[in-house]
Amino acid sequence: MTIDTQKIAQEAVDIIAEKIKELKTLNIIVAGKTGVGKSTLINAVFRDNLTETGLGKPVTDHMRKLTKKDVPLCIYDTRGFELGKEVQDQVRKEIIDTISLGLATNDINKTIHCIWYCINTASNRVEPEEIEWLRKLSKENQITQVPIIIVLTQSFSKKHGEAMKKMLLEENLDVVQVIPVLAQDYEIDEDYTVKSYGLDTLIEIMGEALPDELLDTLQNVQIACLEAKKKRAQAAIATATLLAAGEGAAPIPIADCAMLIPTQLGMIASITAIFGFDVNKSIITAFLSSTLGAGGATLLGKTVVTSILKAIPGAGSVAGGAISASTAGLITAALGEAYIGIMTLVFNGDMSINDLGTNKGKEVMKKLFRDELSKSRGKKYSSNHQ
Repeated sequence: MTIDTQKIAQEAVDIIAEKIKELKTLNIIVAGKTGVGKSTLINAVFRDNLTETGLGKPVTDHMRKLTKKDVPLCIYDTRGFELGKEVQDQVRKEIIDTISLGLATNDINKTIHCIWYCINTASNRVEPEEIEWLRKLSKENQITQVPIIIVLTQSFSKKHGEAMKKMLLEENLDVVQVIPVLAQDYEIDEDYTVKSYGLDTLIEIMGEALPDELLDTLQNVQIACLEAKKKRAQAAIATATLLAAGEGAAPIPIADCAMLIPTQLGMIASITAIFGFDVNKSIITAFLSSTLGAGGATLLGKTVVTSILKAIPGAGSVAGGAISASTAGLITAALGEAYIGIMTLVFNGDMSINDLGTNKGKEVMKKLFRDELSKSRGKKYSSNHQ
């Protein structure tokens, strides 16, 4: 069986585009006093430097809307306010009004999903007026129940950040969590730099607070936590593996192996959407030819399957022109894990997206796939002999 890898790659690109198009828009209100570092926080958590795209679109006297084309994220950034009661009340009213307007649309893409209230830890104290402001906001938010997260920005000292967190939690405010963060590495002097921290916790808490329909969106737009992306991507692999293996253990004829292709392409598309990279046809072609297709000529044909099975210790052969359902699942899982490995290299800056189409990139992808096949088979062997 011979299948055109170019055609399959184009199908993958189309499915990726559809997956990204289906992502719901995540809407967050970010509030806090002037100078708390909201812009730095937003740019550290989300891709594409949202706060550097201009002033944003004003939606109220004290709020602007930050968006960027093809990014399913909208930040409602409240202009920093000081301790003047009149401005405080106006900002709070505008937040509640924005929440209510979004709910009235019955459209998840226009609903406010979370509020971050930022407090500068370096200021050494939380003003009583801020505590009162948060109490009033929480009270007015009781019906709408939008999750509120207090983010302690510029927490250069973890000890100080934890102390302020403890103090705020003791106030029994109606908030999801209080999270100390340092959005960027901070150089004390040439000999000592405080490393950024806390953003992964913020993403974790967001993942728990948001509805399921927004979890893929969260991972697509966030750049702060690799582990959260990998965990979500591995859930996509688990789903695809079950589909590939089928409910029974009936062997899959080699001639029918092409039936696995839509499942595997859907898995690759889901992982791509989660990582949020711009993956084009040439990159998918390189990945497929480096893993499932020798030289890009075939995909899951008998020759290719035989070659793959040789890389799996104890997997057997394609005797009778068939592979077991469990082996089909194993190949699919290894393919997904290898793709996560590639996305991880790009996320960490060890490779660029453009590197993937080079000979070096193809060799890295091929090795990742072979390693994952061996690992997967090892896990299966261990579980069968326990």
